[in-house]
Amino acid sequence: MATLGAVTEAHRFDEAALDRWLADHELPGAGRGLRVAQFQGGQSNPTFRVDAGDRAYVLRKKPPGKLLPSAHMVEREYRVMAALADTDVPVPVMRLLCEDAQVIGTAFYVMDYLEGRIPGEPSLDEGYAPDERAAIWDSMNDALAKLHNVDPAAVGLSDYGKPANYVGRQIDRWSRQFEASKTDPMPDMDALTAWLKQRDPPADEVSIVHGDFRLPNLMLHPTEPRVIAILDWELGTLGHPLSDLAYNCMPYRMPYDEKALKGMTGLDLAALGIPAEADHIAAYCRRTGRDGIPDMAFFQAFSFFRLAAICQGVYARGLAGNASSLDALEVGAKAPRLAQIGWEIAKTA
Repeated sequence: MATLGAVTEAHRFDEAALDRWLADHELPGAGRGLRVAQFQGGQSNPTFRVDAGDRAYVLRKKPPGKLLPSAHMVEREYRVMAALADTDVPVPVMRLLCEDAQVIGTAFYVMDYLEGRIPGEPSLDEGYAPDERAAIWDSMNDALAKLHNVDPAAVGLSDYGKPANYVGRQIDRWSRQFEASKTDPMPDMDALTAWLKQRDPPADEVSIVHGDFRLPNLMLHPTEPRVIAILDWELGTLGHPLSDLAYNCMPYRMPYDEKALKGMTGLDLAALGIPAEADHIAAYCRRTGRDGIPDMAFFQAFSFFRLAAICQGVYARGLAGNASSLDALEVGAKAPRLAQIGWEIAKTA
């Protein structure tokens, strides 16, 4: 569960100016003073609970300071969740988007606050019963399938990304990022990158993809074992749906006893109530009308490559002393292990 605390010095803003703006835009409860607390954790976009009268909201904003042009695009997060409001994809209710940085210093958006639980480990070892784990994993599977079944054009998102050659462009992008942030030799990553570039990528498919679809980015009902909202859309775009599925399946390939990885290899999944990977994939296929996924190993290797590149970037920023999260060095240390697992998948594909 995400915890709340006082707003940190680095992320303070003019709460009175925010209250005036929200009141001017007729947000229920605004105009009589706000109570603001900050969610603790590693969000790259600072996130706050805002209480206005008897109403509770969540405000998510860009961080302060100079930003890369394509980074921290809260406008895109707002847009995709607002577009999904009239679908069966579980998302919070979007209220307001402010692109005027004069109000509180950066662009921000406001959405309804939801009461619920945010799981930590994919193994759900925080006191869940086996039947609850089974239901939660099934609900997660259902939410992903519902997202991928949405026609982007039908909800006004046909221009939300560049769908052509998504996987190929991702491989090029993250291989460049990795080389730019490389700190030590990593032969498994070099081999994995070469393997991905030498293979013909799977045929294009286009859907709305979340980009970071995993249990800690979902909110569960306060008491029932079901997903009520998909959160943290920072990496959302148009792309290949199987990249989301393979990313969601990564814990099946990561060891449980290496705690930094938060994996499930080595656990008795049946005893825990968690579906086997093949059953999880089969359920997704049923929900999306697929006969099977012949290229799954490619997407799995790609997922480990991509996450290894991301972790290496976090590590490089940590060494340079300008990472956004205090655990940057710990996160970055995972990169060689992720590359090793990805290369093992590639060699046996």
